[in-house]
Amino acid sequence: MGRINILTGEIHSGKTSLCLELAEYADQRGTRLGGLLSPGVYAAGVQTAIDVVDLKNGQRRRLAELKGSHSSEMETQRWAFLPDAVDWGNQALKKAGPCELLLIDELGPLEFFQGVGWVNGFDALNSGGYQSALVVIRPSLLEEASRRWKIARIIDLSDPAGPQLSAAQLYQQLLEG
Repeated sequence: MGRINILTGEIHSGKTSLCLELAEYADQRGTRLGGLLSPGVYAAGVQTAIDVVDLKNGQRRRLAELKGSHSSEMETQRWAFLPDAVDWGNQALKKAGPCELLLIDELGPLEFFQGVGWVNGFDALNSGGYQSALVVIRPSLLEEASRRWKIARIIDLSDPAGPQLSAAQLYQQLLEG
């Protein structure tokens, strides 16, 4: 079974940015990647949408738009998720392993409490088909995640006393340490 690591932090603490940097760093080293990243889409400095990127093949799709600009059966307080993109992402998570580094950005209230969203992320993590996994989890869901999995490490980006990790340092901790 691979090691499961949690990346947490408040909204806009840099979780996705660090995951993107880590994926690029790992890719440059020839690391076999699997999973999904969900970078924000910005216009004039304001986040207007969320995309999803399949790390196995680099394909990208629009995942969510601001609530009100699009209606969906799958919504959070801020976002309306596009069902086709969610289905596409779940298929990518089914095929995420085997890999050396599994990244999932993020598993949140939709997955944990509503049983929708990246639900195949649970299976990908439970499969152990990776050397190390890094999954983004909101601070409010850490207890729930700890009940599901044995967590190797929690990296909290909102902790001012915590270390400020570069992608290279995080890579070393996840795959070389």
